[in-house]
Amino acid sequence: MPALPKRIGVLTGGGDCPGLNAVIRAVTKSAIWRGGIEVIGIEDGFLGLIEDRCRRLTDVDVSGILATGGTILGANNKIDPARYPVDRDGKTEFVDMTDRCVENLRRRRIDALVVIGGDGTMTVAASFVKRGVNCIGLPKTIDNDLHGTDVTFGFASAVAVATDALDRVHTTAASHHRVMVVEVMGRNAGWLALHAGIASGSDIILIPELPYDLEVVCQKIRQRSQHGKRYSIVCAAEGARPIGGQQVVDRYDPNLPEPVRLGGVGRVIAHQIEGHTGIETRFTVLGYTQRGGSPVPQDRVLATEFGCAAVEMLLTGQHNRLVVMKGRTLSHIDILEAAGRQRLVPTDHPLIHAARCVGTSFGV
Repeated sequence: MPALPKRIGVLTGGGDCPGLNAVIRAVTKSAIWRGGIEVIGIEDGFLGLIEDRCRRLTDVDVSGILATGGTILGANNKIDPARYPVDRDGKTEFVDMTDRCVENLRRRRIDALVVIGGDGTMTVAASFVKRGVNCIGLPKTIDNDLHGTDVTFGFASAVAVATDALDRVHTTAASHHRVMVVEVMGRNAGWLALHAGIASGSDIILIPELPYDLEVVCQKIRQRSQHGKRYSIVCAAEGARPIGGQQVVDRYDPNLPEPVRLGGVGRVIAHQIEGHTGIETRFTVLGYTQRGGSPVPQDRVLATEFGCAAVEMLLTGQHNRLVVMKGRTLSHIDILEAAGRQRLVPTDHPLIHAARCVGTSFGV
């Protein structure tokens, strides 16, 4: 039987989301109480690993943080160890710091690394695995787009925020007889828009996986108006795009691990709808409100399950696995399988069928 770890590291890769503290708590408490394992928290994601900024986590450190948003370890979604920016003579050069990260782990005698994040984080973890580091992955993202798992923690909380916002614009849309377009996050995946759109009773849901026809969108709005429904709600994923068209890009930064930053589709669609229908149209971009705040109970429970499962894998000698949830069953897959892959909404997904059954349009 392989030697069990005596000391593990834990870091939160990528951006923040509700439930990170809950999973840090679960990993730390279960490691200490079940396995007598020392836990080292790595600050600010992979940046902290490059700069060797770590601290020991105790039971006291993680007490009382279950319902707290954000992460006590800090987060950084701008650093990829394989392309670390270094200023040399006024010019930015990119240096591979992967070996330094691995050396810092070994120097601190960290036997295994628990990485919490999405596809980008698992891609970095894959490079560590290839250098002999035992990495256990925990799926975190509000986009719910990590390959291999049906759900990630942070998603339910983001859906709750987006649904609440969509519920609220119903009243102002109805009062002013307007069309309201609400832009939600999700990158290239439509899970957040799909769930929040259905939960709020949105009339039109636009997701990246189903490119929309603007005329079909406008026809749906006109039909509602003709039947006395003088307002409409459009839930648009930030990655939504028209048939034959491109996604709306907010900015492009080649220095970032994810250089393309989507955003602005809500404004574009609202302008087009008003121009084609003559109906007053407004838009709202929810932005980072979807990533902030306290996790909903579902995410607190899921994060606790995931964190405890990660430690259980370490105690049973597992190597390089990603904890996943299939249906309501905890399982695990090879972490390399999830690296760099996104889980998109199948166009024949049952939720799409259910939405269409109650009259929701997807613009196609």
